[in-house]
Amino acid sequence: MALSEDPPQWLLKRNCCLTPRQLLRIYAGLCVVSFGIALVFWAFGARLVLPFAWLEMAGLGLALWVYARHALDRESIVIERGRVHVRQEVAGRVTQVTFEARRVRVGQRGGSQALVELASAGREVAVGRHLRAERRAQLADELRAALRGPHGQG
Repeated sequence: MALSEDPPQWLLKRNCCLTPRQLLRIYAGLCVVSFGIALVFWAFGARLVLPFAWLEMAGLGLALWVYARHALDRESIVIERGRVHVRQEVAGRVTQVTFEARRVRVGQRGGSQALVELASAGREVAVGRHLRAERRAQLADELRAALRGPHGQG
């Protein structure tokens, strides 16, 4: 069996069906419809409909903004040349941690459905938040196997 030259890597991201750009388009369409209807009622003398339409769209906009901030959250793990590179993006904030592969411990405190923890030299990072809980043990096993392989040895 030939060894792959590609380093082992995992890309874990949220299961979101809409990108922030698609969400913005949908929100804009809802605003046009809601404000259009409110303006018709306003023209016929129902003056309170328009302020409530603004309130409704502001609330919906806030909810969609919170959703959109996390729609692109992701984690990536790459093992190459004896190093483990972990990159996490949460709400646009990126953190990166690099470990020496031969010293990394892979664990799951709290059972097989807990987050997977990578630890070495007093540093620790938890990964797997975007995986279903029952798949986290599989991720831990795959990481352990990859760390024993040629890419984890350096």
